[in-house]
Amino acid sequence: MKRKNTEKMPIRLVSLFSGCGGLDTGFEKAGYNRIWANDFDSDAQAVFKLNLGDIDGRDIRNVPVEDIPDCDVLTAGFPCQPFSNAGNRKGVHDSRGMLYLECLRIIGSKLPKVVVFENVKGLLSTKYVDGRRLIDVIKEDLENIGEIGYNVTYDIYNASDYGVPQNRHRLILVGIRKDLNMEFIPPVKQAKDGLNVGSILEIPPDVPNQVDWALSPQAMSMIAHIPEGGSWKDIPYEELAPRFKRIRDNMQRYHSPNFYRRFARSEINGTITASAQPENCGIIHPLHNRRYTIREIARIQTFPDTFKFIDDSTKNVVAMYKVIGNAVPPQLAYVFANAIKEQVFNINGETQE
Repeated sequence: MKRKNTEKMPIRLVSLFSGCGGLDTGFEKAGYNRIWANDFDSDAQAVFKLNLGDIDGRDIRNVPVEDIPDCDVLTAGFPCQPFSNAGNRKGVHDSRGMLYLECLRIIGSKLPKVVVFENVKGLLSTKYVDGRRLIDVIKEDLENIGEIGYNVTYDIYNASDYGVPQNRHRLILVGIRKDLNMEFIPPVKQAKDGLNVGSILEIPPDVPNQVDWALSPQAMSMIAHIPEGGSWKDIPYEELAPRFKRIRDNMQRYHSPNFYRRFARSEINGTITASAQPENCGIIHPLHNRRYTIREIARIQTFPDTFKFIDDSTKNVVAMYKVIGNAVPPQLAYVFANAIKEQVFNINGETQE
């Protein structure tokens, strides 16, 4: 049954594995009312509290479902490192890889109308303990959870298709409770005009967090030879560190890696990672011999300039690169939050009953 949506009630959001608040920032911009959030990482908690408010810092495995309020939408960016191509790919054999079971525990109790999972694309190739693909196990678990279950769709999405100045491929899974009789339709891809690196570099001097994490002397000596738009392949052989010489000597064996990528101002940046190392992400400024500043990577991740990070010590600066790299780009979250709101909660001015 449908009724005319004359008084729109706030959509109640519960956020699990919230990180520093990328998903939450996007969903709140779309009008959702976050009523509870949780993350165990102290650095992420500190940034979340500074910008968004209260967050439960307990290990989710120790949180009783009774402590979590009922909600309309539940989001979860459960730890991606076990499934990442940049990590060791232990998958479910890493204890963090089974934390999605905590999501199921809470979903089974609360039965929100919509469930949103975000993770790295490596999750698609991760095997469950019985040999099945983990993503298939998660989908089946959600389809059969409780007495109702969910209609589940998932795909790999590139953030740059949705207004993010970064080619960041992520798996997004959306489950809609079966009694609502619908499946999620992905948002339409957007034009990529104005998403190049140059578009994010003009930052007013009064914007905070314009500090960078210093590169090692070895990295500094190497990037001096990399032109805008280039990579380690532009470095003269005699200027390479011994480890890189071994790789250059046998590129086929190492699958022709493209370390130390220095994206040009005319290009869309590559994925910003939690490690922020020039070997595995495009973290080098196109013109200056340094990493992007905290604010520059925050802009690449589409955090607003009003979103503040903590940079009062070297330790905190390094931690901020981590929490930003782990975050869901708020703009990507916003686009999906709007699509969910339109499809599930406000279809042609009507709300599901």
